[in-house]
Amino acid sequence: MDRIRLLVPGNIHHHSGGNIYNARLVQGLKALGVDVEVLPVEGSWPYAGSHARRRLGSLLGAWETGSEAEQPDTVTLVDGLIAMGTPDELEFAAKAGRQTWVLVHMPAPAHQEREARSLRAATGVVCTSTWASKVLEERHGLHGLKVALPGTDPATLAEGSAPPHMVIVAALLPNKDQLFTVSALALLQDLDWTASFVGSDQVDGDYAQRVRAAVKMHGLDGRIQFTGELAGEALESQWRRADLSLLVSRAEAFGMVVTESLARGIPVVVRDGTGAVEALRLGMAGKDDDGGALPGAKVAFPADDDPANPALLAQALRHWLEDAGTRDAWRARALEARGALPGWEQPAAHVLAAIRG
Repeated sequence: MDRIRLLVPGNIHHHSGGNIYNARLVQGLKALGVDVEVLPVEGSWPYAGSHARRRLGSLLGAWETGSEAEQPDTVTLVDGLIAMGTPDELEFAAKAGRQTWVLVHMPAPAHQEREARSLRAATGVVCTSTWASKVLEERHGLHGLKVALPGTDPATLAEGSAPPHMVIVAALLPNKDQLFTVSALALLQDLDWTASFVGSDQVDGDYAQRVRAAVKMHGLDGRIQFTGELAGEALESQWRRADLSLLVSRAEAFGMVVTESLARGIPVVVRDGTGAVEALRLGMAGKDDDGGALPGAKVAFPADDDPANPALLAQALRHWLEDAGTRDAWRARALEARGALPGWEQPAAHVLAAIRG
């Protein structure tokens, strides 16, 4: 194997963990001396139309014709968002003897039969979290899935704010459950705090409007800021202000924002049962988290959680806001985790070892 072609979805333009992972993976592979070509594949993935799927089949060499068919010394690595919607093309590529690996950022929430076919047809599968690999193994009876956890860049230590400032860094999307967070914050108006929702409001405009309306309804306009998607110094400014980070997604394979927070010494509250717990544990290897030794908290929300019933999240935040000992303990553990986070050279090495192995 002398060359890797990475096929990425051309329809994901907002700041996402998958996009960041893909970009940093490419950098890491090139640093290891691998010739890497990145090809954005247009289509409404994972549910693209027939034209986009035919185009993908050509890129995979599934039809064994056309100038776009891969060469024998090339391994194709397909982003899972594309692969989950194209089992036919992956199966034809396998029959044609092509080496096609799938890079899974997040298991498919629907159409799991198509997902199973795609993964079984692949030469191999790399997951970006242990949580994702376990879900796929249990869901489809698969074995031998590889894991390459995301890395983390070193970052400047956050200074914090008075009153305490919380950041919720994610695009405004139903899965990220900002409505639930707003409802929890609405129960804490007797305490001093501010918050920023940092992320695109263009991906799902209707949901973004609902979140903004909820903030206004609860009278939180003066406390909660919507920044839109940020990068560079504007984003770093938000991180510097932060005392606590929240990621309460309904489903999360890993949650790179968790390790980005820890890299700045910022503790995090995550939803229990998601892959974000693995991210929260990452810098605390070898310690029994047991709910009491984490750089933040994992909160178990009801399976049928309703934005009108956010008591558990509000309770965790109230405890942190009111108890200085808890704030100090979470911060100390975040600082400890900060020094033990893996860099971005590791996932590239793990992916390359999986493919070569």
